[in-house]
Amino acid sequence: MLYNYRMNLNLGDNLNAHKAGMSFSATVAVYIVVSLIFSVIITSAGAQGDGVLYVNYLCSPIAILCASAFAVWQGRMRINEIAPVKCRIRYCLIALLLIFGLLFSLSYLNGALISLLELCGYTPRESSLPSLEGWGLLGSIVVIAVIPAVTEEFMFRGIAFHNAQAGVGTVRAIFLTGFIFALYHGSVEQTLYQFVCGCLFALLTARSGSVIPAMVVHFLNNAVILVLTAFNLVTDAGGLKVALWAEILIIVLSALCLVGAVVWLIFDKKQLVRTEKEQTKAGLKGFFVWGSAGIFVMSLIWILGLFGL
Repeated sequence: MLYNYRMNLNLGDNLNAHKAGMSFSATVAVYIVVSLIFSVIITSAGAQGDGVLYVNYLCSPIAILCASAFAVWQGRMRINEIAPVKCRIRYCLIALLLIFGLLFSLSYLNGALISLLELCGYTPRESSLPSLEGWGLLGSIVVIAVIPAVTEEFMFRGIAFHNAQAGVGTVRAIFLTGFIFALYHGSVEQTLYQFVCGCLFALLTARSGSVIPAMVVHFLNNAVILVLTAFNLVTDAGGLKVALWAEILIIVLSALCLVGAVVWLIFDKKQLVRTEKEQTKAGLKGFFVWGSAGIFVMSLIWILGLFGL
């Protein structure tokens, strides 16, 4: 892999790791406030049904939009620096290979983690989805796949990743943003899967130089799950309702696609960002100091979820 300094990659001087941490803490703070407001309104109105579920799913995108606007304004960030869109078509192909591999091979690893947690006394929580019948599927795809793919990628692979990359280098930024991405969702069951997805989406962004491929793969991840669920093609264990030989074939092919996509990205010739030792230390400190509030709150939520609270 090739490395270079930020000055050779046209990274703005106003990008730094503490802004990545600050953006995460701001997102978490706004998310808690928005969730509480909607919860009070819904409880007072006694509302029920799919509308309430749609509102619950929209709380996070609304929070991300508000926090993103604040972060961009306060940090004086330029959109073309934190959310570049131009990329070569081969990265969209890599995105397709990546999502096929993640959905149909890594998901089984996630299922194994859940089984291990169950042996330790953990009771998995059931996800509540709006009706997926008729036009309900389209509405769910818009609210659960399209909107989160755009907002979350803008925040985590746009603002957070590019600021972290400028402060601590590409490799560390990949793992840092993968960590806060998984933590933000607060899902015990999905922690491993979301961490790997967060890291690979960041690697895809670093190599492509664009947030578009990550948005595409994020959208497909959510949309495919919704479609499979709508047509009752998924078992309670998370596998596909197909013949055993077909399931094995799909797992093998998806695993090969996943490995191939990751290897392709690792050995891509696009330069990565390297930072000096002292700059890296300062960047890591700034990230965790400014991100500590968000990390603490979401860690607490994750721990409470682990104990079923």
